Amino acid sequence: MATSLPIPAEANDLLSRDPLALLIGMTLDQQDKLEKAFTSPYVLAQRLGHPPTAHEIAGYDTDELIAIFAKPPALHRFPKAMATRVQEVCRALVADYDGDAAGLWRDVADGKDLVKRIASLPGFGKQKSQIFAALLGKQFGVRPDGWREAAGAYGEEGSYRSVADIVDDESLTRVRAYKKEMKAAAKG
Repeated sequence: MATSLPIPAEANDLLSRDPLALLIGMTLDQQDKLEKAFTSPYVLAQRLGHPPTAHEIAGYDTDELIAIFAKPPALHRFPKAMATRVQEVCRALVADYDGDAAGLWRDVADGKDLVKRIASLPGFGKQKSQIFAALLGKQFGVRPDGWREAAGAYGEEGSYRSVADIVDDESLTRVRAYKKEMKAAAKG
């Protein structure tokens, strides 16, 4: 499968072929625009001269990694915090999956197991884990039994709630409208 987010084609191509890039994009998808979050793995690869491995990022000098994230234009609104978070995620991948990001979802028992594995990563709470499970199911064919239920509302067919549902400009507009509605409802 291939992602078709509203980002440069090269960035979509990297997300489509590199599970770690996809996971880094999801890690960065908080407190910044999704276009920035999912383009940043490509920019990181450009800055390093190659797509990084989890082993490489896990072992990187943290201050040097922060400097790479902070170099203008920064890879995130909060480059120090998010460089550290990406490194923590990579260290978890090294410890639990020998650095193989796809190992996170390969051979899961079912959808609940998938969400549980994702939720074990640093910075991945229930909602973020469900969104990533929905993204994997809807756009990458990772569909263990019960994946839609485990992904909650984000797994629903035809929903426009998250990055899992964005395939073109129209779906991006619909997801943004949904998020705007939710923020307005939360304010009362």
